[in-house]
Amino acid sequence: MIETFPGYIPRLLYVEKIRPYIGSHIIKVLTGQRRTGKSYILYQLVDEIRKDSKEANIVYINTELAEFKGLRGAEELYGFIKSKQKKGKAHYVFIDEIQEVDRFEEAVRSLFAEGVWDIYFTGSNSRLLSGELATYLGGRYIQFQIHPLGYREFLSFYRLSNTPEALKQYLYIGGMPYLSSLPGVSAGQGDHLAFEYLRNVYESILLRDVVARENIRNIRFLENLVSYLADNTGNVFSANNISKYLKSQRINMPVQTIISYLGALERSFFIHRLERTDIRGLKVFEIGEKYYFEDIGIRNLLAGIEGDHDMAKRVEHAVYLFLIQRGFTVHVGKLDRAEIDFVAEKQQTKLYVQACYRIDRDETLNREFGNLEMVKDHFPKYVVTLDEELPIVNRRGIRHVHLKDFLMKDW
Repeated sequence: MIETFPGYIPRLLYVEKIRPYIGSHIIKVLTGQRRTGKSYILYQLVDEIRKDSKEANIVYINTELAEFKGLRGAEELYGFIKSKQKKGKAHYVFIDEIQEVDRFEEAVRSLFAEGVWDIYFTGSNSRLLSGELATYLGGRYIQFQIHPLGYREFLSFYRLSNTPEALKQYLYIGGMPYLSSLPGVSAGQGDHLAFEYLRNVYESILLRDVVARENIRNIRFLENLVSYLADNTGNVFSANNISKYLKSQRINMPVQTIISYLGALERSFFIHRLERTDIRGLKVFEIGEKYYFEDIGIRNLLAGIEGDHDMAKRVEHAVYLFLIQRGFTVHVGKLDRAEIDFVAEKQQTKLYVQACYRIDRDETLNREFGNLEMVKDHFPKYVVTLDEELPIVNRRGIRHVHLKDFLMKDW
């Protein structure tokens, strides 16, 4: 049992989603890329419980700490937690990075069936919720994916106002929470420290959550594949396109291997794959997807960008991350020959969004607004750019907004 936790900045977006389930007989699973702050959200949940029940029996297990290295199997995990049970208490157990425990799902199922413990755990691989876990715990858990800082959270962590300079910093170093604790970074300096930290995170994800967990053999190709994804963020392509590109570089790699490696990167929450769908709702296109990274900063590290280079891709990337952080399901929209960057849906809400750097030519204006004008329903439509003075604010119901204002919206 841990009596105190490190200081933290509350991330209410997630705590408020999870709070209604505290004390309910359902397992709470927090998933997400390594170092996105899952542990700190567990700390916040513990503090929420302590507010209402100072006598609560709270057991906190971090499988990456030396004191818990003996908990390597289901039997050890179950026995340790049972040994902490106390009569007349409300019991809560928090397990951080649970995938480090072999057959953990067996221990969790037993604890859940006994009905004594309110169970919370985190993991850095989506296989947590597939295979054996789904078989053992189907219908008994609810999942919450934890992302890096959104722009509004970024402003809070760095104590910044919503200015073009703050937005530029976010689009450069991204939203990994720990960066705000590094000397100089919070003052808008120390970018070399930021990217040194991001490289360490990237290597940890690649080696621990992809290579080791997925039994990847060709590490050099995996690294080259990640670099290719960084260079082509937001472009439509397929595994077949990658294979053809590699052949042009005199590298032969089967399409199925490429698909397998892409899947391994997705399961570690390192990248996201966006399918293209017909806006009329008729079909999902099987060939051609877009890929985005979970964190803009890591993507920038891998793409080797400097200054304002590649800003159009960063704007699009930020819009995508904002939409998924706000709980939208997102696709690329296709309507005849036109493409809509993002079709975002949540419950009864739908948004259509075009994202670009600036509208500085009539050709760009007509493309961004014209594609949205082809969509004939009455759901909100946005063109999001970095134009300081918007050349057009509203055209046929389509709203033109600055990225820094779009990223502050509530949905």
